[in-house]
Amino acid sequence: MQDGSLRAYPLKDKDLSVDTLKDYWYLNVHDNDYGQIRGICCSHDEGYLITCGGDGNIFTFEISSEEEVPEEPPEEPPKEPPKELKVIIPPPRRGLEKEKATEDIKDPNAYTIEEYKQKTEYKRKMKEAEEKKNKKREELSALRHDFIFLLQKNQELPKHMQLPREEFEMDCRIFEELDRQTLQRIQLVQKELAWEQEKQLVGLQKLQTQFRDSLEFTLTVHAIQSNHQISTYSLLTISEKYARDKKQGDSKWAALQEKWTALKEAEHAEEKIPREKSPVLFEDKAERMKTPEVRKQTTRYIENRRERIRRLVEKYDALKAKIMKRRAEWHELYKSKPRDSYGNSRDSEEIREAQENIGCYRLKTATNYTLTENERMNTDKKMMQLATLEDLIHKTKGDMNKEIVSLRDLKVSIIDEIKSLVKEVKSIQASLDVSEHLPIPPIPHLHPDEVPEDVIAYNSDVLLKFKEEQKAKAQLKDPLEGCPASRAFRHVFFQTPPVKSQAGGESAVDTVEQKAFEMEKAEPTETELEILKREKIKNLYLQETWIKKINTLVINFDAELRLLRHKKLKMDAQMKSADLHCITCCEELLILKKFEVHEDLLEEQICALINEQEDIQSKLKSYVAQMEDSKCEIVMLQEREKALHASFEASLEENNEFADFLTDIFKKDVEYVEEVRRKADEENENKEKDDEKPDLKTDEENHRSEDAAIHDSLFPEGCSEDLFLNTIQLRQQRMAIEKALAEEKKVAADLKKEYNALAKKAKKVETSLDTTNRELEAFQWEKLQRLNDLYVVVPLKLHQVQCLVDGEMPHNFSQTLVFTNQSLQYLQQRIVDVRHEKRTQREIHKKAREQHKQLLQDTKEMEMEIQRLEERCNDLMMEKFGQLVDFEAVQAHSVNIPMEQMKVRIMEKEYEHFVELKEWEERIVLLQHQLTKLTRENTSKVHQLNKFCHEKHQLETELESLTTGQGGEFEGTGSADIKETARLESRLSHKISEVAFLREKI
Repeated sequence: MQDGSLRAYPLKDKDLSVDTLKDYWYLNVHDNDYGQIRGICCSHDEGYLITCGGDGNIFTFEISSEEEVPEEPPEEPPKEPPKELKVIIPPPRRGLEKEKATEDIKDPNAYTIEEYKQKTEYKRKMKEAEEKKNKKREELSALRHDFIFLLQKNQELPKHMQLPREEFEMDCRIFEELDRQTLQRIQLVQKELAWEQEKQLVGLQKLQTQFRDSLEFTLTVHAIQSNHQISTYSLLTISEKYARDKKQGDSKWAALQEKWTALKEAEHAEEKIPREKSPVLFEDKAERMKTPEVRKQTTRYIENRRERIRRLVEKYDALKAKIMKRRAEWHELYKSKPRDSYGNSRDSEEIREAQENIGCYRLKTATNYTLTENERMNTDKKMMQLATLEDLIHKTKGDMNKEIVSLRDLKVSIIDEIKSLVKEVKSIQASLDVSEHLPIPPIPHLHPDEVPEDVIAYNSDVLLKFKEEQKAKAQLKDPLEGCPASRAFRHVFFQTPPVKSQAGGESAVDTVEQKAFEMEKAEPTETELEILKREKIKNLYLQETWIKKINTLVINFDAELRLLRHKKLKMDAQMKSADLHCITCCEELLILKKFEVHEDLLEEQICALINEQEDIQSKLKSYVAQMEDSKCEIVMLQEREKALHASFEASLEENNEFADFLTDIFKKDVEYVEEVRRKADEENENKEKDDEKPDLKTDEENHRSEDAAIHDSLFPEGCSEDLFLNTIQLRQQRMAIEKALAEEKKVAADLKKEYNALAKKAKKVETSLDTTNRELEAFQWEKLQRLNDLYVVVPLKLHQVQCLVDGEMPHNFSQTLVFTNQSLQYLQQRIVDVRHEKRTQREIHKKAREQHKQLLQDTKEMEMEIQRLEERCNDLMMEKFGQLVDFEAVQAHSVNIPMEQMKVRIMEKEYEHFVELKEWEERIVLLQHQLTKLTRENTSKVHQLNKFCHEKHQLETELESLTTGQGGEFEGTGSADIKETARLESRLSHKISEVAFLREKI
């Protein structure tokens, strides 16, 4: 009991000895190290034994009776324990202490007893579940086979006896419920896997962006009957930098095109401005008067008068337009008349543009080689050029790839068509004899590299296969994990449908064999034999035709592939040259980036100098304008001064004895005394020592001005006071004009000084600009030399080398030039064209000189003729009119149009009034006729009424006589009299109603 074990000995009351205690049961339940048994006891009924160990565990054992314990060990252990016992009790054994103890499990990954039990239980349950599933699958498979068999039986029945497919459905709601449940499960799974799906989708997009989007698929198309093949180009997407630069260039080019289009549209719109037409008078009235009815004499007269006025207005407008046109032509003619020193601006502009853009035809390695503005290369231009080149390469390769892909699609369509043709040929050969069969061409197939997109294509089958592979890998790692239930279910599920197709195929074959057997049994007639013979000929022809068509399709496809392959081989050479050119452009770009900083600095200096030069030029123009205004002001003041002197001379009468005195007063330079005193007071206030150091000059001037003022106020006797005062006033005006003239001259001198200073500054700026431009040209030449030092690959053939030395190829090509054939031919042709143009220009210049001499002579003759005709015209006008007359003014005022219009309006009003009066008269006559007619009708009605009244009177008289005088005669016939009386009364009432109606009508 020290090691936690327990021994149980079977005791017998008969012979209790030491030998009987050799057999025992050994129970090791407590822990071997810490499970020492501390206590042991039996229950009160001695049916159970309870042990308590040091490991803290308590175990309970059931004590069996002697009848239950077997005395001898059985030869074979029973397969199953008795129902009342839970386990089989083995017999007691001896020598257990000598047996070797079981080794402890030291593997850390080994299962414990509890885990082992759980795993065993789990496997048992899964096995039972798999057995149930397999049983259900077998039942489902059997039902599916039965259902397919029923469908086949239904198909074999005659058409009128066949049941529709809906009859095989027990309840359509079952499928609806299944679909609904399936949809719910799908939605639930989608919700559960939404986050995982989004995660995997983002990962897939990243992988596609990194590996697939930057590189297109490379496919290879193989020929069918030969080993020829053609592959697409492996294209990378254009870098964002080049794409952005190209986009900016395209946007700039688009903006320039829009501006150019807008200017063209504006010019086109200005050319198409419709000329204003002169208003046509009385147009609306004339339109209203143009009716197909016959006009009366007055209307015709008004229309003729209006037409006459319209013609006069048109004539006047035509004359006025003719005069204005003549004036405009003369104005344009005088305006377009060139000056004596005229030079054609268009020719000058073309010469200047040619000098700027004609370029330099010297070698690029020459020291005096110059670059035009357009030929100068910088980083932006080179980047744009490189982007354009890459885009062109990409576009060319993309077009070729599209052609190859279309060829692949053509092969796919050809394969499909060949499959259909082979199927038709096989169906035809089924009705022919084997000896008449022609060999069927093999059906071509697609190679894996022809459909590279299938590598990344996936569907449910691919995903399931991938999942199975993953599970197989997991099972290899952990054999105890995983379950084959889903795999078995998928296998059964996906393998079941082919049974239907096989069964359907077998039934179809059986049906065909039955039909063939029935046809063999029937004996054909002559007509059927003839039909069979024709069918055989037709089938042979169709067999040959379809096979030829298949061969033709294959041959045509191979021919298309060879042509496209030849085209691609040529393009490969071009693409290789383009790639080499791209490498050269990249090297040039690196060099240009090194020179970019200094070039930008020089360009900034040039831009600053140009801006400064423009500012100086604008200031010079403003100064020139101010100087012109100042000159005009000076000339105007001088003219005013001359006019003032002329008015003073005119104010002096002839032989005036005071002319000298008044002239001296007019020419004296004297200011007002008040002004002089005011200025003296201001100077005295500003000075501190006026008393100690008096200004003698100011005093002298004050005295002189006072003397002059006193002298002016005293004029000699006999002189006119008005003349004297006028002279004083003119002198003041003269002094004001002279003062303003002096100020204007001073301003003009200041403007001249500033203008000269700016002119000197402009010369300095121009000199600096020329120096900077020369530095930029030198820098451009240096940059060009560095670019020329680069090696450029030019593929040449031997027949293209023309620089032979003694008929042999030179060893050094450093002194040679490389020209394209087109450029060389163009230069040779251009030499001939330039010589021809030079000869033509000489002839044109010679003809122009002769024409110029002739035009000068014609001009002199025309001037003499114009002068002679003007003198004759003036003489004729003087003879006829007595004065010179302006015929244009006379023609413009030949007709008083408003008066004529008023006359026409008066006539129109008179005619309208006349027509209105005539309408009223006709209306009065019509009303009179209507009144006469009504009067006659009323008279006839009155006569009729009178007649009715007379008849009424007669009837009343007869009635009275019948009722009074002859009443006794008719007593026997009372009924007849009563009827006659009623008739007469009704007739009388009818007549009374007619009379009343006629009265109302009257």
